[in-house]
Amino acid sequence: MANYHYDEAGNMASYFLISVLAIILVPVTLSTFSRIVASTRRPQDPKGCQCNLCIERRRQILAQTRGSPLQVILTKRTFSILLGWSIVAFLTYRVAHTQDENQVYNPFDILGISAGTSEKEIKSHFKKLSKLYHPDKVKATLNQTVEEIEKRFVDITKAYKALTDDTIRRNYELYGHPDGRQELSMGIAIPSWVVEGKNNVWVLGIYALLVGGVLPGMVGKWWFGNRGRTKEGVSAKTAEGFWKGLTEASGIIEVGKVFVSAFRHERPVKTGGDLRKVEGEIEKRLGKDWSELKSLLVDGASSRALVLLYAHFLRLELDSKALLEEQKYLLLQTPLLLNAYLSIVSARNWLSPTLAVMRLHAYIAQAVVPGRRNLQVQLPGFASHAAADDVDDLFDVVRQLREAGDERTEEAGKAFNSLASLEIVDLRFRVIGERVVTPSSIVFLLVKLRLRDLSSLPVDTIKREDTEAEGSPVNDGIDEKFLHSRRDAEEIEVGDTGFVHAPYWPGLRKPAWWLVLADDKSNRIVVPPLKIADVPLSDPSKERNYRCYKLQFQAPPNVGLFTWKVYFVSDTFVGGETCRDIVLKIDDVSALNADEQHLEDEISDPEEDTLAGQMAAMRGGSVKKVPVAEEDSDDSSTDDGGEDDSSDSD
Repeated sequence: MANYHYDEAGNMASYFLISVLAIILVPVTLSTFSRIVASTRRPQDPKGCQCNLCIERRRQILAQTRGSPLQVILTKRTFSILLGWSIVAFLTYRVAHTQDENQVYNPFDILGISAGTSEKEIKSHFKKLSKLYHPDKVKATLNQTVEEIEKRFVDITKAYKALTDDTIRRNYELYGHPDGRQELSMGIAIPSWVVEGKNNVWVLGIYALLVGGVLPGMVGKWWFGNRGRTKEGVSAKTAEGFWKGLTEASGIIEVGKVFVSAFRHERPVKTGGDLRKVEGEIEKRLGKDWSELKSLLVDGASSRALVLLYAHFLRLELDSKALLEEQKYLLLQTPLLLNAYLSIVSARNWLSPTLAVMRLHAYIAQAVVPGRRNLQVQLPGFASHAAADDVDDLFDVVRQLREAGDERTEEAGKAFNSLASLEIVDLRFRVIGERVVTPSSIVFLLVKLRLRDLSSLPVDTIKREDTEAEGSPVNDGIDEKFLHSRRDAEEIEVGDTGFVHAPYWPGLRKPAWWLVLADDKSNRIVVPPLKIADVPLSDPSKERNYRCYKLQFQAPPNVGLFTWKVYFVSDTFVGGETCRDIVLKIDDVSALNADEQHLEDEISDPEEDTLAGQMAAMRGGSVKKVPVAEEDSDDSSTDDGGEDDSSDSD
């Protein structure tokens, strides 16, 4: 019979707590230690733009990321880890110095003899032990009480009888103890004070607080927090503002106004630092444009965000560390908001606001006032509030600086060289397994891209034509395999292209583009935009000196020519945009040969007895007929014969 009791000494509870704490502390300690080790290493300047502004920006970012070893060590996390390990050490010491009460009874160990000793030797050995440990012959000392002396002799006597007395020996052999059957004591890993009557009120109170308060609060916070946000991670009210705030003809200015209003729902109102001086400087430079922007905002959060954003656009120095941190937090939050903004706008298939949202990324990255086409302010040495110039290309700016002997030429050239130019190698429509595009077929826009390293070319020899396609290399086997894959980008090894020139962005930035297929005549996008990143630098030594990307869509249901445009919009470089005309020709099925037509019918036409076939038949479309199974001639003849036999018998 087992006797269950609570852990009086708390030993089993100690084992449980040690296990739980170790599971938590080991990975946390390892990660913290790796951070401390990383903080002692000297960071290397990553590959990127070599202008002084970018080098200084990377140095600041690396210093903030690295920190000092003392700053990494003296944190709340480190103190929590030390406290946790202190508790583990205390519990381990307590367990290690606790006497084990669940020992297996072994009379041979108690007497100090081996299991094969004869009975005569056992009696002789017992006499020797009696002379040594009999209570009348042992005197109590400071380290040994009378009770302990008596208990030792009782144990020796029981062990002797267990090995010499027939009854006691049988009890030992059957039940493992000279006194016969013993109760099995099982401890529960809960200290006894938890269930003591005097502590019931406190234990029940803590239990009610955890189960009735903390747990529902955590679940409710998670539930209502997720319910109030979209799948892109922005507030539902922000998404509603994006949806309602734009029209089909909205441009970069309108997009920017709606975007700034989103911060009223995305971030709390900060009160650290005075923005009146900064706002006065902004108003001085922008004039009536600033008054129009301010008139659209009705709350403090959006107004504060607007001031900090335009302080970034105009590259104004903020004299408060709190304001700098707030501006940094705001800027780093913009990609998330803009991606959600882009998803909402592109869902309505509007081309103009879709392009405006994409272009706004670059304006924020380069700290350029949205809507102003002064591309030269992206280069070092040009002020962001300079008058707008009709500059179509930074090629001309760098060339003019060199011809004029301007002192800004060297730094401008370094920044210009980091802005690798996107080169379109090939651009075409493809349908898997077909020569032509037929109505309602699944079409892929196959794009082959690479980057032209401008630093390898003298500025005087760079022309716009240098970044155009050099031909249309075709490798049908590899391309066909890529079209069958589920990836949007070809899986190849891409080297490090380095970080682009973005000295005012509070982070390191890699170049990326959006691929947009659109019908500009109707101001509609054909396919939702595709984000393109990790475009490889041109390497003539490679057989496939490019990377493939693809867009998938369904062809229009009618035959004809569709003149569309393909846009490549940079998210980092204002004006780094390329647009190409492309024609999609939809041919009738008769343009296919007999085998292709048969395959087309087998793939595209649904069966008549399926739900898709019934819906197609209702719309007047073609469906595949289900063959009717003919009756077995033997069965039919048998049935007929049966009928004749029955009639004859009648």
